[in-house]
Amino acid sequence: MKDHSDALSDLRDLLGNGHVLTGDAVAHLATDWTGKWHADPLAVVRPSDTAQVAEVVKLAARHGLAVVPVGGNTGLVGGTANTGALMVSLERMAAIREIRPEAGIAIVEAGVVLSHLHAAAEDHDLIFPLTFGARGSARVGGFLSTNAGGSNVVRYGPTRGLVLGLEVVLADGRVLDLMSELRKDNSGYDLRDLFIGAEGTLGIVTAAVLRLASRPRHHAAAFVAVRDLPAALTLLRRLQAATDGAVEAFEYMPRTYMTELVRHRPDLRQPFAPRDHHVMVDLGGLSRPLGDVLEDTLAEAVESGEVLDAMVAQNEAQRRLIWEMREAAAEITFTRLPIVDNDVALPLDRVETFIDDMHARLAKMDPAAETLIVAHLGDGNVHLTVYPTDDGDLDGIRSMVEDVTVSLGGSISAEHGIGLSKLSTMSRRKDPVALDVMRAIKRALDPDGRMNPGKVVPDA
Repeated sequence: MKDHSDALSDLRDLLGNGHVLTGDAVAHLATDWTGKWHADPLAVVRPSDTAQVAEVVKLAARHGLAVVPVGGNTGLVGGTANTGALMVSLERMAAIREIRPEAGIAIVEAGVVLSHLHAAAEDHDLIFPLTFGARGSARVGGFLSTNAGGSNVVRYGPTRGLVLGLEVVLADGRVLDLMSELRKDNSGYDLRDLFIGAEGTLGIVTAAVLRLASRPRHHAAAFVAVRDLPAALTLLRRLQAATDGAVEAFEYMPRTYMTELVRHRPDLRQPFAPRDHHVMVDLGGLSRPLGDVLEDTLAEAVESGEVLDAMVAQNEAQRRLIWEMREAAAEITFTRLPIVDNDVALPLDRVETFIDDMHARLAKMDPAAETLIVAHLGDGNVHLTVYPTDDGDLDGIRSMVEDVTVSLGGSISAEHGIGLSKLSTMSRRKDPVALDVMRAIKRALDPDGRMNPGKVVPDA
């Protein structure tokens, strides 16, 4: 094994002993949230500002070290797995530099925890609308690097649409200043979007300019049993029309998910006996209460037979209960292994066909396999987990899911990123020309292949 004592000594001189962690001090990063992916880094370093990040990257280049950025380590695809790399944690770079209500922006460092950003925006009667279950630990750099989605995409869009500007340390240590505060800027290639979703393979995001939105004055939520998925989409259209597009979340939970919810979270009392298909609806109104509109729309859908049962939240506690029922999905998913976890995106009107076709093919491949499905139905993002039998063909099942997804015009990754877990999928399913272009970009920005190597873009 190569001796890296000189590199560690140089890092300690740069950052101080307390910010170059080795041995037991990096145990908290040895396994990711899923328990599937592992890290055995040379060290974890904790720079305090962009200048130190740049010096760390230059130092790593001199010593021939791979560099793996890490945020809250709540990813699901092995994006921080490594052996012998220098992991760069931006946890000390956690300043919310500015919130400018008149401009509707927040200027933040990459180590800011998402929930802290939520709280800071709300102090100004604004929101940063990206939200998901790991908001209490996920950091800005992490959710930018994976182009995270979450539950509010149906109204506000994914991460890319919430970013105006970025600051990035490149592989050679130069600092790329893209900290634009503009809604329009047509001056050449949109370099910003290269780094959103790149998972640290092109550089390290150190700061961002983020878009804020007006905080809804009123919320209305319901847990609804629907006849089938087409009926759910009809309800979505009716609600969007009745509320002028105020649907903030529209989440699908079938009977199989509710059964697992009872088993693992009996404290979350279900509002009525489960049916085959359920959706969680959350509305956010800026100028008027939406409870009556929600109840009237549901009543019409009951009369037409599209809605079978419903519970409309009467207070914030009941609304939170409905949200908790959906947000328990991640902890339930990884309660047993092995699994084939999929994060696919489909046209909204093809979600039902995807689920039906996938189950029909799975029954032929592994008749005793079980599935767990939840979906951001409002944007067509299906989280499908397959629990194969002991001798189940994991690669074969994954390939089958890919076949069904691609045949319906879908994407094999909606919001979780690629990391290590979807490299083979990228090789099989991504357009070869697109892969060649990605490799060319990677070579141009990281010619030595040191930035989070082996992730996102498969080798030729």
